[in-house]
Amino acid sequence: MRDTKDALIVNGFSVEILNAKGRRTYHNSFVTDLPVTAETVADLAACGRARWKIKNETFNVLKTGGYNLEHNFGHGKKTLANLLVVLNLLVFSFHAVAHFSALAWRNAVAARGASYRFFEHLRTITAYIVFPTWDDLLAAIADLNARPP
Repeated sequence: MRDTKDALIVNGFSVEILNAKGRRTYHNSFVTDLPVTAETVADLAACGRARWKIKNETFNVLKTGGYNLEHNFGHGKKTLANLLVVLNLLVFSFHAVAHFSALAWRNAVAARGASYRFFEHLRTITAYIVFPTWDDLLAAIADLNARPP
């Protein structure tokens, strides 16, 4: 994508989807180092759209799911912004592992309705009460009538 001797040779294509009335509902362009032919273009377009969807949904989760990560979060001075993004992604990974491995975590998150509400409860309740165990904390978030031991 640059004009130097060591530049990678790439191919590009664009996709346009029209509705029944002939109005464009989707348009995107893709660049790849894979060969683009009549036989490969549909698969390449599907892969490009899937990659975009995964990236977009991941940022939407990180933006609206209580992580407050914006698309432009990585812009900043030196490496601080990069460090904050990495810490945010580590937290997200920890929460994903907790979701898939701890029933108490899933119950607490489900009881609050949305993950950002769960984080609000987690922040608030730990400001006032010291819980003897992690399970006691999650049980208290899942059932607001519960009393800490």
